Amino acid sequence: MTELHLSPKVSRALTEGNAVVALESTIFSELGLPDPHNRKALGLCTDAIVQGGAEPALTAVLDGVATVGVPESDYDRICGPTRKVAARDIGPAIAQRWPYGATTVSASMRLAAAAGIKVFATGGIGGVHKGSASTLDVSADLQALAKEQVVTVSAGAKVFLDLPGTLEYLETMSVPVLGWHTDHFPAFHAPSSGLPVPHRVSSAAEVVAIAQAHWSLGGGGILLVVPVPDDAGLELDELMAVADQATTEVLAEGISGNAVTPAVLDRLSDITNGATIEANLALATNNAKIAADVATAFAQSAQ
Repeated sequence: MTELHLSPKVSRALTEGNAVVALESTIFSELGLPDPHNRKALGLCTDAIVQGGAEPALTAVLDGVATVGVPESDYDRICGPTRKVAARDIGPAIAQRWPYGATTVSASMRLAAAAGIKVFATGGIGGVHKGSASTLDVSADLQALAKEQVVTVSAGAKVFLDLPGTLEYLETMSVPVLGWHTDHFPAFHAPSSGLPVPHRVSSAAEVVAIAQAHWSLGGGGILLVVPVPDDAGLELDELMAVADQATTEVLAEGISGNAVTPAVLDRLSDITNGATIEANLALATNNAKIAADVATAFAQSAQ
């Protein structure tokens, strides 16, 4: 039987019924934000969770072991070169003993659910790609959201994805989408895509009540979308224009598959003189803070 390794801190927090927030590792690796921004993001997110009264549970596959709660002594390793591990890759990464596999959203949700963690914080989820009618390019994140009983806190999805299609897919898969103090689906670097979310929530306790009701009848995951802070977000029209430019340039270079999103994000950073990276840092930190609030509300509801 495959071993799921929980750090002593995460194991103790779960045993004692304390708040825990899972984190992915891809965003903090060289596949995510460029150095030194990835290291800064890791520090900001873990600090926000601790300050919110919760235990951070960074997920990864290390030396062939699925790990929930990577110790600080391995943070330099997390921020270095790696292979990406989506939900489909967990088995190969373990059986083939990959030295380091950075978990994506879908893999992190699976490990969080297996560990009994109810809340997961990330930057943004993957979604339906433009042109998916012919390419069938739909992120595994959406299937994981439909299956795993975890509340995922994110800033929506990147603007260069098919956002209406992503919301339609989530509806088809019966995933509740909750807007944190907002009526609109965020577009990652932009606070709003202009697309409505089906449900607005205004407190962590409300999120917990919805999740408990949803799960009591066999429902899967819940997506809680949080707008990027106003002082760090970009205007939607500006963002859409530069995203179109970045996507066109990346595709013209023959880049395809799961390499497209990181390549487009790199190009966006170049075009905006780093504004998208600053927005990414702000939204990831804010999501971690909100996730800690929700995890704390879960812990309080169980007392």
